[in-house]
Amino acid sequence: MAAGHGTRMLSEVPKVLHPVCGRPMLHWIVAAAREAGAGEVVCVVRPGTGVSDALPEGALAAEQTEGEGTGSAVLAARERIAAAETVLILSGDHPLVSAELIADLAATHGREGAAATLLTTEELDPAGYGRIVRAPDGGVERIVETKHTEGVAPEHLATREINIGAYAFDAEALLSALDRVTETGGERYLTDVFPLIRESGGRISAHPTRDTTSAMGVNDRADLAAVERLAQERLLTMHARNGVSFTAPATVSIDAGVEIGEDAVIDAGVVLRGATRVGAGAVIGPQTTILDSSVGEGARVLHSYLDRAEVHARAGIGPFAYLRPGAVVEEGAKIGTFVEIKNSRIGRGAKVPHLSYLGDADVGENSNIAAANVTANYDGFEKHRTTIGKDVKTGVDTTFVAPVDVGDGAYTGAGSVITDDIPPGSLGMARARQENVDGYAERAKKKHEG
Repeated sequence: MAAGHGTRMLSEVPKVLHPVCGRPMLHWIVAAAREAGAGEVVCVVRPGTGVSDALPEGALAAEQTEGEGTGSAVLAARERIAAAETVLILSGDHPLVSAELIADLAATHGREGAAATLLTTEELDPAGYGRIVRAPDGGVERIVETKHTEGVAPEHLATREINIGAYAFDAEALLSALDRVTETGGERYLTDVFPLIRESGGRISAHPTRDTTSAMGVNDRADLAAVERLAQERLLTMHARNGVSFTAPATVSIDAGVEIGEDAVIDAGVVLRGATRVGAGAVIGPQTTILDSSVGEGARVLHSYLDRAEVHARAGIGPFAYLRPGAVVEEGAKIGTFVEIKNSRIGRGAKVPHLSYLGDADVGENSNIAAANVTANYDGFEKHRTTIGKDVKTGVDTTFVAPVDVGDGAYTGAGSVITDDIPPGSLGMARARQENVDGYAERAKKKHEG
């Protein structure tokens, strides 16, 4: 499999590593080949590009250190090809080729006893493509290139069947023909093997397809955007058929690695990235972004942002909550409006309803954290932890200066700055005594007027 790079992406990132739905496009082809039954997947790469280091686990790299053109790229994998009976060659920048189509191409190749089999279609505008000229026995007689039409016979230009760049070969026939291909303009072209194989008595077959997405190569960012749209449609269709509801699918973006359980509802404006998992019956959105996080069964997350967080079953998040890395919200807990949680565990049934920041904290089950509570977890040098026990009820505008422990069943008074531990069942209060100054308003008015 040749993993082409290209320069039209205008990027320092190799073309085949640009993501499609969160997965490098090369990984899509590797996954499809494996699903189709490939025993070994070899990716031809240029040294020093970083592609070999980014291959999925189990895929092998063959470095192309000499020669130009698709034929030279295939020869870079000579050692692996020679050890095989049948080899399929796919383009590393065609991420929408499906496992089903790859398997069908291989099946046609084996069924017809061919030395080479091409993937073809009549469903695209044939301009610029290689036209397939059929032999009397139904096999492929030759490919007529039409990038430049001067001198091309009218009957060939009228042919709609085209080569779309995926192949199955008898390994021995392929290597024998490639060794006899002469360079054109300094390049060795893979398609030049077909007349040589035919001259040697090998049959060349074609596997026609109506799946034109398999021919969609990515050469620039516009191509990448078009492929992304189609890949998104496929992913949403797959999830919908697996029992997921989408209220506004055109507004949803889901990465390829996302898992969603049955009866989950994905509302408008939802973005699910990375290794995110959504449990059965959960409701996500509207306007929610979740990165590499888990959401349990029956949980609800709306108008919120989760990054590497863990939300357990039947918990409620939002609206307008921010769960940062290390946030764990246990079963039935509630994280409400304008609440930020970082590296903290919120116990079963606990509530942090609004306007609070809890960082490096543990909150016990069924505790209620009132509005505008803050853990002061950083002393300028190190982070410290706050521990709040079970069934605690805090007052509004409480600040916990870590490290500090609040015992089970304790209370805090509104407006308190808690710097010492609070024993279980006690009330912790730390604020200046209120004083009322009689006549202050009148005196202040006279002073202003005078």
